[in-house]
Amino acid sequence: MSRLFTSLVLLLLIMSTAWSAPGDIHIAIETNRTALVIRVDKDQNPTIVHLGQRLNNADEYAQIAGNGKRGEDYTGLYNSAYTPAGGRNLLEPAIQVTHADGNPSLDLRYVRHESKAEASGVTLTTVYLKDPQYPFDVTLYYKAYQHEDVIEQWTTIRHTEKKNVVLHKYASANLYIPAHKYYLTHFHGDWANEMNPTEERLTEGMKLLDTKLGTRADLFQPPSFLVALNQPAQEDEGEVMAGTLAWSGNYQIAFEVDPLHNLRLMAGINPYASAYTLTPGKEFVTPSFLFTYSSTGKGTASRNLHRWARKFRIPQGKGNRVTLLNNWEATFFDFNEEKLTALFKDGKKLGVDLFLLDDGWFGNKYPRNDDRAGLGDWQENVKKLPHGLGYLVKEAEKAGIKFGIWLEPEMVSPKSELYEKHPDWVLKLPNRQEYYFRNQLVLDLTNPKVQDFVFSIVDNVVTKNPTLGYIKWDCNAVIYNAFSATNSNPSHLYVDYVQGLYNVMERLHTKYPTLPMMLCSGGGGRVDYGALRYFTEFWPSDNTDGLERVFIQWNYSYFFPSIATCNHVTDWGKQPIKFRTDVAMMGKLGYDIVVSKLDEKELQFSQQALKTYEQIKNVLWQGDLFRLASPYEGDVASLMYVSEPKDRAVWFSYLTNNRYKAGSLAPIRLKGLDPAKKYTVRELNIYPGTKSSINDDATTYSGNYLMTVGFNPKVDARRTSVVLELTESK
Repeated sequence: MSRLFTSLVLLLLIMSTAWSAPGDIHIAIETNRTALVIRVDKDQNPTIVHLGQRLNNADEYAQIAGNGKRGEDYTGLYNSAYTPAGGRNLLEPAIQVTHADGNPSLDLRYVRHESKAEASGVTLTTVYLKDPQYPFDVTLYYKAYQHEDVIEQWTTIRHTEKKNVVLHKYASANLYIPAHKYYLTHFHGDWANEMNPTEERLTEGMKLLDTKLGTRADLFQPPSFLVALNQPAQEDEGEVMAGTLAWSGNYQIAFEVDPLHNLRLMAGINPYASAYTLTPGKEFVTPSFLFTYSSTGKGTASRNLHRWARKFRIPQGKGNRVTLLNNWEATFFDFNEEKLTALFKDGKKLGVDLFLLDDGWFGNKYPRNDDRAGLGDWQENVKKLPHGLGYLVKEAEKAGIKFGIWLEPEMVSPKSELYEKHPDWVLKLPNRQEYYFRNQLVLDLTNPKVQDFVFSIVDNVVTKNPTLGYIKWDCNAVIYNAFSATNSNPSHLYVDYVQGLYNVMERLHTKYPTLPMMLCSGGGGRVDYGALRYFTEFWPSDNTDGLERVFIQWNYSYFFPSIATCNHVTDWGKQPIKFRTDVAMMGKLGYDIVVSKLDEKELQFSQQALKTYEQIKNVLWQGDLFRLASPYEGDVASLMYVSEPKDRAVWFSYLTNNRYKAGSLAPIRLKGLDPAKKYTVRELNIYPGTKSSINDDATTYSGNYLMTVGFNPKVDARRTSVVLELTESK
């Protein structure tokens, strides 16, 4: 008994002692509030020992005991900074390769690291790893954005073996997090039903989020998630990590609760059908994985990502956006110059900045009169537009607005001149029937000639029309027929397609850096920070029903800022135009309605709403978002945007439950205000012929009062949407 007791005591002493030896190296990747710490032991093994709040004293990272391990790690690799396959690893790897001599194992040891300031408030830490037996190198990159508390991670892989090496798996990130419980919130859906959240507790084993669709990669499952530690995710409290992969193709994010009940996370390109043959001396670069850690709930995590995106990723993230009128619901494919020029006048009458011509303007041998022909033949249809796009651009400008155009340059209709001339430019399987998604096929962007063609489509339109004000870039098909006639490595297709797409986008962005462009993929089918490096905004969903959009936009707001979120007022929903307009204002406002069919009050309201939007848009686009009342938990959805100096705020509330007496029955506590400042509250977007009871109250309120006691926006069946502006009273 005494021998057993002694053994237990020794074991407890070992487990309670810091696992850092005197010679260990500690690499701290830090933001203002967050730290990711890599420990390198005497055998040069890099392991993660901390991911969470930053310590005030960096020397104390050496005292952390093995990242909370709760037992024996037989391998020493459970918390590897980048877990290799083969050798002694027993868990899911971050990287798996076959060497030139057929050896399927990999051993990665630390060589050196360096940190340097890339810009003000941005630090890049580079960690170099090498296989001791093979000339095979992996480099880990960690870019820390100090003020935004965001870490961007990616990996490069290179070798100088005598022959090719095959990469079977090549993750962007490999993280390790200890907690008692893990709650994953991921999002799923389909066309017009995007971003439905599911929260589930992770238990021992694997949970995979992935896609195999090729182009519209997040049609079913976006590459963004939340992980809450120890308790389900809360808005304003608890530990939460928000993560998203900046990749527009097939991805895989794996969550593994290991045998010691710690969470391992691997994110990157999906290894499905994507073994990559790497030639000697060539470098493979993985896409970026972005994450932020918050000890004060998912609201803080969202605001971190929003600030980062506006400042570092989205083009003109601190700039302006145009309001627009789209012709799609007014005309669909049935239009001509006369109809369109009349709509220009409607746009000017409404008060928007730009008119956007949607699908159907091109194709002659196979005119684009429906979605079954013409895609790929990007010449103006002479019957619809006898004077060409240049005439429309000038006529729109004469009417006092700009002109924009819809394109879907990655796709082709089987019934098209392009398909007849270049069947080898199309992704399709030999000896198999062609399968069509929305009556179309995908062009082979792994082919440099196709890349040049796609670039030329957009370049020609802009070159011929230098005052063109906007491009809507659509992508409606997935890759059904996954084979390239010109790519010598069939398993490279999914990866090379996205890299080819980015090559085209990079060329266009370099030539036209200030041209506003919408990323649209049949709704929210391609919304990620890989593509948003080149687009000023994205289209969240083809579902523009006002009530549905409350939920859809609510969930996108966890990861993407309002300035990048296109919201249009349409006739899809059954709600009053005020409700639909109020919802659309929570982002980049646009219209897809028949202006001539609006009655007098609807037109008057819409015109005034656009003027109001002009006055408050900077608060909406650049302010911090605070979610106040969730539509998933009550009758009302409520959220607020607060300016950085906290002198203005715009507050939106909506009735989302039509049961008897549903509404805001009590005050809603506000957030993000300055407790010492005084605020006046004024209702905006009041419908003509109605009166606001709130605007009759001349009382001012302290920020402390509004955040402690709250304020009732008086949402009910008669006031289904309420927009309030808070202004500092001096």
